[in-house]
Amino acid sequence: MYLTINMNKNNIFEYKSAKQSMILGVALLISFFINLPRILALYELVGKSWSNSFPEITVKDILLRLFFIFIYSWLLLQINTNWRVLYSNLSIFTRSVMRILANILLFIIAVHSFIFIDEIVTGQIITDLADTIIHMVYAVIMVIIIFIARIIRLQMAHQVDLAEKEQLKQQSLKNELEALKNQINPHFLFNSLNSLNSLIRDNKQATTFVNKLSFMYRYILQSGSEDLVTLSDELKFLDSYIFLIKTRYRTRFEVSIDIEEQYLNKKLPSLALQLLVENAVKHSEISESNPLLVKVYVEDALVVVENPIKPRTTFVDSTGNGLANLEKRYEILMKKNILINDSNKVFKVKLPLK
Repeated sequence: MYLTINMNKNNIFEYKSAKQSMILGVALLISFFINLPRILALYELVGKSWSNSFPEITVKDILLRLFFIFIYSWLLLQINTNWRVLYSNLSIFTRSVMRILANILLFIIAVHSFIFIDEIVTGQIITDLADTIIHMVYAVIMVIIIFIARIIRLQMAHQVDLAEKEQLKQQSLKNELEALKNQINPHFLFNSLNSLNSLIRDNKQATTFVNKLSFMYRYILQSGSEDLVTLSDELKFLDSYIFLIKTRYRTRFEVSIDIEEQYLNKKLPSLALQLLVENAVKHSEISESNPLLVKVYVEDALVVVENPIKPRTTFVDSTGNGLANLEKRYEILMKKNILINDSNKVFKVKLPLK
């Protein structure tokens, strides 16, 4: 089974629930304003013609209506804001149908429960006209709350978007600071490589090695200013990296690349493929008896990098943050996750394309 690497639970990409204080406040306001005309009529703060439009008004009746509409409003807000996370993994159509059915079911239960309890508490029989008005009031409340819930979700999404932008800004500043700390003069390095190249001009293999290294460094500098690069460019860079690794391991290391041309213009975060191949080299036993074969191919429109699981017996100097950092970049740049599978003694990583 494929596993999706998720970021920390406290990060901005997690589903956030609306604050209960906000929901309680909205429910109280709706309950109060719906019952305000009855409250004014009870204390004769409105004209007699307005007061006479209501049946006999009692404190019990008003308190019961306040309580019922408050609970009804609170439940509707929960269904349309917070409880939707319970079925967030379902399709949009299924979620919409479930939410509509839940709203209608709650409407029916609330209306009939109120009528039944109101007749018991107040001792008054609900007339057909009053019954119709109650249905209309509760239906209007449902429509209003659905709109309010939508506004709350949009407002929360806006807040998450602002928080995400702030996180990106902070990350950008952090990366810029890190780049300044580790800055190397590119001209000095390229001049040094050119000088080295002239010294080993007669050694074809060494010259090729230096040229590949120069290309890799130039690519890293150029891709540093770009968030996403084409798969074609990544494969060219990977080819240079493979050459450097094969110089060390020779026939003990092989990479099989099978990418159809239609995917070459798709994009992915820079250095993603190199990181996965490097990860395979770093953590795998590579010897004459255990050569390493890394496969790079496309499956279901995802780039797959796989290698057999043959753990090194020697110490591996690794921070263990490579895959986690790649996942964070995917979350931020593409709003997608990488998929990892380590079953059947094969380590496999799937990368979405844009």
